[in-house]
Amino acid sequence: MKYKFVVSGAANVSFCCSDAEKKAYQIGQEIVRQNGILITGATTGIPHTAAKGAKEEGGISIGISPAATYAAHVKTYRLPTDYFDFIIYSGFDYSGRNLILTKAADAVIIVCGGFGTLNEFTIALEDDKPIGVLSGTCGASDEIYGLLKNIKDPH
Repeated sequence: MKYKFVVSGAANVSFCCSDAEKKAYQIGQEIVRQNGILITGATTGIPHTAAKGAKEEGGISIGISPAATYAAHVKTYRLPTDYFDFIIYSGFDYSGRNLILTKAADAVIIVCGGFGTLNEFTIALEDDKPIGVLSGTCGASDEIYGLLKNIKDPH
């Protein structure tokens, strides 16, 4: 059985640590080496770099797009199509895409990230998915431990 790993992270890497993209690429490669399947939000930045690593390692890379069609994915959202074996066009914009993305995962890996990444993290957390957080990559990944420490969940 192949496990499905979501790599979640910043689409805009301008606030990520300088080596965050290199680490995302290596994570994409390692997922393939461990006989896993990579799933991302079919976007730019960290997820796209992880997809590149997975594909260049010879693995399977699936994208879940916020757009409803290929045309909207490329023209409206301006998202990439390379490094994906196929893309699922959800039509649910970013927040709906994030829900589908995390529901599809066996585990989620967080690298850098912004609010969208935090949204994916909290969905995965509520669903009791295994989550790996690569601290030291800046952005959301470096804030998550503080959030967990300071927010008490009544569940």
